[in-house]
Amino acid sequence: MSLRARTKLGKYRIEKVLSEGGFATVYQALDSIEGIRVALKIPHSKIVSDTLLKDFRNEARLAARLEHPNILHLKDASVIDGYFVIALPLGEKTLADRLMSRLSLRTVVEYTGQMLEAVAYAHRQRIIHCDVKPENMLLFAGNRLRLTDFGIAKVAQKTVRGSGTGTVGYMAPEQAMGRPSLRSDVFSLGLIVYRMLSGEWAEWPFTWPLPGYQKLRGRVHPEFIAWIRKSLDLNPRKRFQDADHMLRVFRVLEPHILDYGTRRRRSA
Repeated sequence: MSLRARTKLGKYRIEKVLSEGGFATVYQALDSIEGIRVALKIPHSKIVSDTLLKDFRNEARLAARLEHPNILHLKDASVIDGYFVIALPLGEKTLADRLMSRLSLRTVVEYTGQMLEAVAYAHRQRIIHCDVKPENMLLFAGNRLRLTDFGIAKVAQKTVRGSGTGTVGYMAPEQAMGRPSLRSDVFSLGLIVYRMLSGEWAEWPFTWPLPGYQKLRGRVHPEFIAWIRKSLDLNPRKRFQDADHMLRVFRVLEPHILDYGTRRRRSA
């Protein structure tokens, strides 16, 4: 059961529900001390257990470790009036919301760079996000993108034996079978970039060419298409080894992608 508007939890006053998932509800709330609005992530009371609280504490500790301009930082994590509360900065919208309208090539390139910077930073810490999707990317003023929700992230050794956690439709095939790796996040990033460019969400069995491919060919540099295709290879070993590798190649391609887009517009 959701908390009602105007309910007070310590210094926070609930204003409205932002989203509700299987394990937690996210609220917009007013911080009465700082005078700012924040997002509060609170596990559902009916399913709260020692195991679940341990997972949320791990999420809080993980988020506190990650200091990067494209990763949502943790404001607070504490037990308030019997609720375990994670307080986070409040974004303007999610990337999923933004995808409801068309993106310019320059905006796609900007968001792609920021997504890659965030996941590459996590991968350098040997952290697999495991749930890279537009709903977990928040947009702030100035088109700043920040990745959030490391709740089911795995700290990698070589390959983590998971349990198929993640969001169906966004997962790499091997992750769906319980074998996530850094390359699984690469696959999810490739899906998002493809969607931003084509307006189509690719689905299993991910047979190339994917839906919307002709539109992609009409606006995108061939090497950028090859970069996307490599990230979406069904064989993990043929993908980029991690988001850091993916990012380095993207930065080399970036000026050519933008120049190609400019020339295409002028010749149209």
